[in-house]
Amino acid sequence: MKTIKIIGPAYPYRGGIATTNERLAHEFVSMGFEVEIETFTVQYPSFLFPGKTQYNLKSAPENLAIRRTINSVNPLNWLSVGSRIRKEKPDLVIIRYWLPFMAPCLGTIAGQIRKNRYTRIICLADNIIPHEHRTGDRALTNYFIQRIDGLIAMSQSVLTEAKTFRKDLNLAFCPHPIFDNYGERLSFEVAKQKLNLDINTKYLLFFGFIRDYKGLDLLLNAFADERLRKYPVKLLIAGEYYSSPEPYLELIKKNNLADLIELRTDFIPDEEVNLYFSAADMVVQPYKSATQSGVTQIGYHFNKPMLVTNVGGLAEIIPDGKIGYVVEPDSQNIADALVDFYENERMTEFEANIVEEKMKFSWANMVNTFLSVYNRTTEK
Repeated sequence: MKTIKIIGPAYPYRGGIATTNERLAHEFVSMGFEVEIETFTVQYPSFLFPGKTQYNLKSAPENLAIRRTINSVNPLNWLSVGSRIRKEKPDLVIIRYWLPFMAPCLGTIAGQIRKNRYTRIICLADNIIPHEHRTGDRALTNYFIQRIDGLIAMSQSVLTEAKTFRKDLNLAFCPHPIFDNYGERLSFEVAKQKLNLDINTKYLLFFGFIRDYKGLDLLLNAFADERLRKYPVKLLIAGEYYSSPEPYLELIKKNNLADLIELRTDFIPDEEVNLYFSAADMVVQPYKSATQSGVTQIGYHFNKPMLVTNVGGLAEIIPDGKIGYVVEPDSQNIADALVDFYENERMTEFEANIVEEKMKFSWANMVNTFLSVYNRTTEK
C-alpha cells in the first residue's frame, strides 16, 4: 500500500475532528505514504451549524495536500467525487464518521469508490449513534456501514455499536492518540498572565464546545459545594456555546458563583489551547454521555490530572485514582472528587503517573492499526 486518501473535515474547517485528520495525515506521510485529504466545500448548511463559524482563521497546515471537493448536501457531487476517486484507485480510503447526517454523502462516495474492486475503505469512527439521538440515525448509519470494508473505533462502546450493524465487518479498537500539536506546557504563572487570570488563584478547566450532554450543569452544581470555598479555586470554562447559554447562566446566578467562574465562551483557537491547559490544576469532563473525547488526549499531552464521568469510553483511558478520577455523572460525586483533589494534594502524584500512562496513546499505534485492518481486508 502506498497511496491514501482521508475523507473528512480538514483546513479550512476548524475543530478537533479536522485537527485529528491533519495529524493522522502527517503521521502517514512521516512513514512514507502518499496522502491527500479530501474535505468539504460545504460541510454543514449554515442553519444546521450551532456555532459562530465553521472556519479556521489560521493559515493552512504545512506539507499537507488538502482538496476541497465535497458538498455534503448535493447528491450529484457525491456521485462525481466518488467516481473520480474510483478511477484514481488509491490503495486505501479512510473516511471519518461522526454524525448520521453525513451518512448519505459519505456512504454514496464510498459505494462509488468500491466499484473499482481495488481500493479498501476503512472508517475511523468517533460515534456510530450520536449523543443527541434523532429519528433515522440507525437507518442512516446502516447505509454508510454497508459500503465500507473495515472500521476502527476509538472507544469500546463504539466498537460494540458497530457490531450490531454488520457481523462480517473488519473491526479494530485504537484509543484516540494524544494531541501533541498544541505546543508546549507553560508554567502556571506564565499561562495565567497571558490569559489575564489571577496568579494566586487555582483553576479547574472545563474545555471544549458546550453542549448539553457534556454536563456543565452537573459541574456548576458540584462547584457550589461549600467545602471548595476554603481553597482559592475558580472554574475556568473555555469553549463556545453549542446550546443555549441561559440554563448555565441561571445556575451560576442561583448558586452565587459569579465571582468564582471565568467564562471564556468564544471559540478557542489552536494557538491558545496550551495557555488554558497550562493554567489549570485539573481538567474536568462531567459528561452525561460519551464515546471518547479529544479533550482527554490534550490533557495527557500537557500532563494534566483529569476527572471524567463513568460514561461511554472515558473510563477506559483514565485510570481511577492513578492520574485522576472516574466518578458517576452526578454533582455530589463530582464535588467529592474535587474536594479530595485539593484536600489530599493529589496533583503531584497524578502528574507523575501520567508520564508513564500516556505512552499507550501514540499516533504510530493508530497508523499500525489501520495497516492491520487493511491487510485483513486484502486477505479475503
